[in-house]
Amino acid sequence: MKEGKEAPDYRSILSISDGAARAQALNEHLSTRSYVRGYSLSQADVDAFRQLSAPPADPQLFHVARWFRHIEALLGSPCGKGQPCVFQASKGRRVQPQWSPPAGTQPYRLHLYNSLTRNKEVFIPQDGKKVTWYCCGPTVYDASHMGHARSYISFDILRRVLRDYFRFDVFYCMNITDIDDKIIKRARQNHLFRQYREKRPEAAQLLEDVQAALMPFLVKLNETTDADKKQMLERIRHAVQLATEPLEKAVQSRLTGEEVTSRVEVLLEEAKDLLSDWLDSTLGSDVTDNSIFSELPKFWEGEFHRDMEALNVLPPDVLTRVSEYVPEIVNFVQKIVDNGYGYVSNGSVYFDTVKFASSEKHSYGKLVPEAVGDQKALQEGEGDLSISADRLSEKRSPNDFALWKASKPGEPSWPCPWGKGRPGWHIECSAMAGTLLGASMDIHGGGFDLRFPHHDNELAQSEAYFENDCWVRYFLHTGHLTIAGCKMSKSLKNFVTIKDALKKHSARQLRLAFLMHSWRDTLDYSSNTMESALQYEKFLNEFFLNVKDILRAPVDVAGQFEKWGEEEAELNKNFYDKKTEIHKALCDNVDTRTVMEEMRALVSQCNLYMAARKAVRGRPSRALLENIALYLTHMLKIFGAIEEESSLGFPVGGPGTSLNLESTVMPYLQVLSEFREGVRKIAREQKVPEVLQLSDALRDDILPELGVRFEDHEGLPTVVKLVDRNTLLKEREEKRRVEEEKRKKKEEAARRRQEQEAAKLAKMKIPPSEMFLSETDKYSKFDENGLPTHDMEGKELSKGQAKKLKKLFEAQEKLHKEYLQMAQNGSFQ
Repeated sequence: MKEGKEAPDYRSILSISDGAARAQALNEHLSTRSYVRGYSLSQADVDAFRQLSAPPADPQLFHVARWFRHIEALLGSPCGKGQPCVFQASKGRRVQPQWSPPAGTQPYRLHLYNSLTRNKEVFIPQDGKKVTWYCCGPTVYDASHMGHARSYISFDILRRVLRDYFRFDVFYCMNITDIDDKIIKRARQNHLFRQYREKRPEAAQLLEDVQAALMPFLVKLNETTDADKKQMLERIRHAVQLATEPLEKAVQSRLTGEEVTSRVEVLLEEAKDLLSDWLDSTLGSDVTDNSIFSELPKFWEGEFHRDMEALNVLPPDVLTRVSEYVPEIVNFVQKIVDNGYGYVSNGSVYFDTVKFASSEKHSYGKLVPEAVGDQKALQEGEGDLSISADRLSEKRSPNDFALWKASKPGEPSWPCPWGKGRPGWHIECSAMAGTLLGASMDIHGGGFDLRFPHHDNELAQSEAYFENDCWVRYFLHTGHLTIAGCKMSKSLKNFVTIKDALKKHSARQLRLAFLMHSWRDTLDYSSNTMESALQYEKFLNEFFLNVKDILRAPVDVAGQFEKWGEEEAELNKNFYDKKTEIHKALCDNVDTRTVMEEMRALVSQCNLYMAARKAVRGRPSRALLENIALYLTHMLKIFGAIEEESSLGFPVGGPGTSLNLESTVMPYLQVLSEFREGVRKIAREQKVPEVLQLSDALRDDILPELGVRFEDHEGLPTVVKLVDRNTLLKEREEKRRVEEEKRKKKEEAARRRQEQEAAKLAKMKIPPSEMFLSETDKYSKFDENGLPTHDMEGKELSKGQAKKLKKLFEAQEKLHKEYLQMAQNGSFQ
C-alpha cells in the first residue's frame, strides 16, 4: 500500500467461507480506498483475490470487479492455491512478445550449362564475386560475319547479365588470332593476285593461266566428298566457265579495245579464287616479306572492332594478340616439354596425347571424348599448311597436335630454342589466358564448333603446363548460326557479313532476335526470325510511347498518386509475379527466351489495363505504369538492347541525342497538337472540310517525315509520339499499301456485284416458255408452254423429272413477271 495508508484487514475477509459474502465484504472494504491505480499490489491482495475464480456478476460489486481485472492483468489468470504467482507488466507496459522470423522461400541460384559436365551447374566463382572469363576471339583474315555476331552478341548478353543483374565483378579477356594458317595463306594469295592483276595480263595469257589453274582445281573438285563444299566448288567452276566463253570468242574474233578489256576484268573477278590458289601453290614459297602477313590481320582486326561497336558489344577488359605474346608462348611450350608432355621433331614441337592421357592426374578429351581420334577434325585444327605428309610423319601418334610449327619458305617465323617457327593454333589461347588469368579461370567461352579439337587441346596443354586438372571451371559454348536453314561457313562462301546485316536491320533488332532464342541453341538467321524481332521491337516501343504520353499529361504533385482499385492491384500483382518469373529464367542458364516471353506478357497486361481505363474515360495509374516501363527499360539496358542515355524506353535519334531531342521538341509538339485539335473542332462545327483535310495531311504526310506520329482518338486528346523516321515512313507505306488493297478489293466486289446483277437481269429477261428450248442436248420434245416432255434419246421424262422442271418453270415465270413490271415502271434504262 502507499506509504501513510492503513493496511486492509484482509484476515477477517479471507475467513468468510461463502464466496458471495466474501466478495461483498471485499467490495465494502475497497470502496473506502482512494483511486485504485494509486496502490501497489501486496501479497494480501493476491491472497484475497486468489480465492475468486472469476469477477462477480453483480454490477454493484464494482470495486471487486475492477480489482479482479487489475490483478488478472498483472498476474494473468488467478493462481490456484499452492501455485506461484508471477507478476507481469500491466497492459500499458507489457514486454514485447517473442518474434519469429518468416519461413521465406529458398533463393534461386544462378545455374549455367557447363560443357564439361553437359549439365546446368550452380555457378560458384573461385574468388567471391570476382569472375575471370576468357573468350576465344576471331581469326582476322576476312570480314566479320553473322556467325561472329552469334557468338559475340550472345557472350555480350551473358557478360552483361552476370555483371549488371547478378552483380558479379567480371574480368573479361579476349584474344585476336593474327598468326594462323588461314591468315598466312590468304595474305600470300592476296599479295600474289594483286601482283598478277597489276601486270595487266593479255587476254590470251589470262585464258592460258585460267586453264592451268583449272587442272588442280578440278582434281580437288573430284576428290571432295563433302556435299556442301563440292557444291561451292561447282559454283566457282560454273562461274569461271561462263566468264571464259565470252573472252574466248572475243580472242577468236580478234576483237580489241574496251570490249576485250571489260571481258578480261569479268574473268579476273570470277576466277580470283581459282587463280589465287594456283599462284600460291606455284609462287607462295617466294614470299619473304613478313609485313605482308601482318598487314592483313591488322586491317581486318580494325574492321572487327568497328563491327562490334556497331553491334553495341562491350569491348573486352583486355585484348591479347598472338603476335604480341610469342615470347610467352615459347616459354609455355618449353615448360610443357620440361614437364614431359611435349616433344621436338624436325624443329616443330608436338603435344604427346598418349603420355598425357596415361597420366593418373590428367584426362584428354574432356569436352568431347567421343571425338578423340577423329582425324578429319584434328587435321582441320592443324590448318591447311600443316597437314602435309612430312608434317604428319613427324608425330608419334596421329592424335598429337602441334604446339610450335617449324616455318616453311613463304611463312612468317620467330626465333625459338627449336629453330625459327610460329605458334600452333591451340597454344596461343593457353599461353595468353594462362599469363593473365593464372592456373584456373572461372569461365572459358567460344563457339560450339570449337569444342574439339581446339578447346580439348587447350585444356590438355594448359593442365600439362600447370600440372592441374581444373584450368577451366565452366566452359560455355554458343550455338550454331544457319542462314535460312542452311549451314553458314566462310570457307563455303555462304555467309552474311555484319555490315550487310546492319544495312537491313538495326543492332537492336539483331540483338532482340538473339535474345528471343537460347544462347546455346542453333539460331536461324532468316526473314522469319528478323520479322519476329521487328514485331517485338514495335510492340515494346508502342508501349513505351503510350506510357510517355500518359506521363506527359499535366498533374499537380499530389495528383500523380491516385487511389488504386482492383485493376491496379491486379496489375501490380502480375508485375511482381512476372519479375519473379524473369528472375527464375535468368537463374536458369540465362534463359532470355523465356524472359522475352514474360516481358511480352507483362506489356500485354498493361495494354489491356490501359484500354480498360480508356474505355471508361478513366486515367490509368501513372506511377504503376512508370514503374513497369522503367523496369522493362532496365532489363533491356542489361541486355544491351537500350543504350544508357535513354531513361525510359528506346532512345529516339542517334547516340547521344535521345534525351536532348525528346525534352527539347516535345513541348513544341504538344502545343502544335493542341492547336491542331482546336482548329479541327472549329472546322467540324463550321463544316470546313478543307481545313480537316489539311489537318490530316499534317498528320499523315508532313510529320512522319520529321519522325513524329500524331494519333487521333475520338473524344480524347491526340497522342504525340517521337518515333524513328524510317519506321514511320515504312508504316506510312504499309498503310497506303493496305488502303490500296482495300480499294482494289472494294472495286472488285463492286464489279462482281454488277456482273451478278447483269447476269440476273439477263436471266429475268428470258420468258419461261423459252428457257428450256435451247437445251437441245438434254431434251428432244417440248409441250405448248415450252416445258420438256422427252429427253434427248426420245424417252418420256419421269414424273419426278417433270415435277422438278415445272418448279424451275414457275420460278422463271415469277422472275420474268418482275422484269416486265420493272420495265413498265422504268426502273432501269
